[in-house]
Amino acid sequence: MEKTYQVYIVTNRKHGTLYTGVTNDLVRRAYEHREGVIAGFSKTHGCTRLVWFETHTDIDAAIAHEKRLKRWRRAFKEALIAERNPEWRDLWWEITGQRDG
Repeated sequence: MEKTYQVYIVTNRKHGTLYTGVTNDLVRRAYEHREGVIAGFSKTHGCTRLVWFETHTDIDAAIAHEKRLKRWRRAFKEALIAERNPEWRDLWWEITGQRDG
């Protein structure tokens, strides 16, 4: 089975603070953001809602894309989110297969 990596964006609310990251386990990482188990920027700013992600098969490509996104202006990031998730829904429910709580 091929390993995958996700570049993702979490937020505290629609059009709120954004945090961009990369992981090899999106469910685990989204859970960590939701529960605030790791100290840092996303915990400090309450970024608990997964609003965008993209899957890669090459870790170097994923890391490069994450770094590119971090340099993008906010308007470009918001447009990226709105393209696939115009309501800024929490995608946790989709990646875990659970019903929206």
